[in-house]
Amino acid sequence: MTHHDVIIIGAGFAGLYQLHRLRGLGFDVRVVEAGGDVGGTWYWNRYPGARCDIESIEYSYSFDPDLEQEWDWTERYASQPEILAYAQHVAERYDLRRDVVLNTRVEALDWDDEANRWTVTTDDGATSTARFVVAATGCLSMPSKPEFPGRDEFRGEQYWTSSWPHEGVDLSGKRVAVIGTGSSGLQTITAIGPVVAGMVVFQRTPSYAIPARNGPVAERLREVRGHYPEFRELSRMAKTGFQCGEEETGWFVETDRDTADRELERRWLEGGLCYTQTFQDVLRDAEANEAASEYVRAQIRQKVDDPVTAAKLTPTSYPVGAKRMCVDTGYFETFNRDNVSLVDINEEPIRRITERGIVAGDTEHEVDVIVFATGFDAMTGALNAIDIRSGGTTLREKWATGPRTYLGLMSAGFPNLFTITGPQSPSVLSNMMTSIEYHVDWIANALQHLRDHDLERIEPDPAAEDNWVTTTNDVADLTLMPRAASWYMGANIPGKQRVFMPFVGGVGTYKQYCDGIAIAHYHGFELT
Repeated sequence: MTHHDVIIIGAGFAGLYQLHRLRGLGFDVRVVEAGGDVGGTWYWNRYPGARCDIESIEYSYSFDPDLEQEWDWTERYASQPEILAYAQHVAERYDLRRDVVLNTRVEALDWDDEANRWTVTTDDGATSTARFVVAATGCLSMPSKPEFPGRDEFRGEQYWTSSWPHEGVDLSGKRVAVIGTGSSGLQTITAIGPVVAGMVVFQRTPSYAIPARNGPVAERLREVRGHYPEFRELSRMAKTGFQCGEEETGWFVETDRDTADRELERRWLEGGLCYTQTFQDVLRDAEANEAASEYVRAQIRQKVDDPVTAAKLTPTSYPVGAKRMCVDTGYFETFNRDNVSLVDINEEPIRRITERGIVAGDTEHEVDVIVFATGFDAMTGALNAIDIRSGGTTLREKWATGPRTYLGLMSAGFPNLFTITGPQSPSVLSNMMTSIEYHVDWIANALQHLRDHDLERIEPDPAAEDNWVTTTNDVADLTLMPRAASWYMGANIPGKQRVFMPFVGGVGTYKQYCDGIAIAHYHGFELT
């Protein structure tokens, strides 16, 4: 059995940077990664059209000025191969792989309250101990694989976007069914539409998708490289962790309608996730949101030729931005192709999968391939998949009615266990790279503080945790966000308690709060 100061679970962008930071501080660190290489989300998600919805210049590390200057992004929104190559480059540049154990999954964590250390058990039966464990397990890393009656009877090919074969799949000339129209579904559908013989899309909830306006980024990259420090500082204090020009936005309710329409059009033409930042009250005021929502609906109706199909693709049951928006590169236009059709499973529920295809309503759709784009058990799924035990209880039991954390960084009763971008932090509502770097730095500083003061243990005070959970819920309730049955609420997982999981107060606000906690000698934490 080996012992380390810190064991990190996961070698995605969070795990790699946490390793780099702690190793630089002289800690003995080991990373355990389930995949065959570094990259996390971008190692696993290789489905056709996989692409980031945050601009590549923003979706990158800021900790090393030399790294910022040397890496050349090619597109405004980088594709999966380019992002994975970036992660691999970082691992090689900082010699990180020597402390990463690949193809190994953590199955259990057991806290020894007397020795103040964790025992970590992996799927090969090996055990290690560590004073601290950092869960860099990702917010969208545990696939959701709902059961479909008859799936084992299907004689064709079946693929999940969350675990696409690394060797790729040739879908040319095949009849394909795609189940799911979240981000991975939209990207897959758009990419394969031109090459398949036929495609049937099974949709439960239509998505608000904003054009990416993707293209070369070299000119913009040259501009940003001249003032990266100032650029990054603005991103760190922005509400979403990336820049949308919030300082220039007003309130819809105070703006005349002609001006408001022009602003919505401007954001639409710019493309990307900044659309909901057109006005400061889009996610707070129902009237403002309805105007922004209706603008998108009108665009969908213009893009889709068939009015019946357009109506099915138009979201009407939830506010724009309350579910994760999608950034698309021609999704709606795909349904103008003769080889693509849409099934609304609210009108024609999927009854079963047969040898030949999928029965929805009273119709059997014969296909050669089924692609399941059914998403993830977000934010808590990867942690709940590990048997984490402390004081006679498990984290899974504690979180049975929803996650409970202090700052999204730790959970009371589970000492010395940190979660990067955990529930009740900005995480999935932000540029993940901004939030990852902030959490990694915060954790590294906390561990250095403990070491400098001969302290062995840190955990949240239950009262501080209760207050933070209440704060997170109260802030969410001030917005329109909980009005959608989204994966933010865990609504895509049968039986999962519905509670709004991320902190919606903004990255800049969260940073200021957590900075203050650390300055006040880690107020709300018990250090012993």
